[in-house]
Amino acid sequence: MVGEVDVRWLLVSVTTAGAVPSLRMQVWRKLKGLGALYLQQSVCLLPDRPPVARALSELSERVQADGGHMRVVHIEVADGTERAELAQELGAAVETEYAEVLERLPSLFAELEMEAARGRAIFAEVEESEADLERFRSWVAKIEARDYFGAPLGDRVRAELHRAASALAEFEAAALAGEDHDGQGAPT
Repeated sequence: MVGEVDVRWLLVSVTTAGAVPSLRMQVWRKLKGLGALYLQQSVCLLPDRPPVARALSELSERVQADGGHMRVVHIEVADGTERAELAQELGAAVETEYAEVLERLPSLFAELEMEAARGRAIFAEVEESEADLERFRSWVAKIEARDYFGAPLGDRVRAELHRAASALAEFEAAALAGEDHDGQGAPT
């Protein structure tokens, strides 16, 4: 964990009984997307930070409009050990997500290597690999948004994404060189 763990937290309670049927899933997805730590069904905690508070305010408006009820209470966790445990639980979830990225990223490298070895450094493969890399970047951005305490694997994931971008740039250069060699002409 980086720095001092937040003292102020947001306690969130949501009731969707009698509301629009899809509301429960929408609320769950939004809270999980923010990195909520569930204490029990429909009750969770999040660090009290301006972007989180704004997101919860918007969610609360939607919940109310769709017939549910949502309460957000600002609390302080005075006990340092308890704060550290809460941060550790949130961090563990983020670490798991970063680990999954690290588990899946080698497939992008393998694809680039395989296509290069097969002599298929072509524009269509470049586009496909760019789309794959962009999906990884988008996924990591979502994880980073809920990485409130600087999970250790975050730096490693960012380094691997940078390495993937470099590998893709090399693959793209090979595709461009191949088009030049084939006489197809490359853009100037």
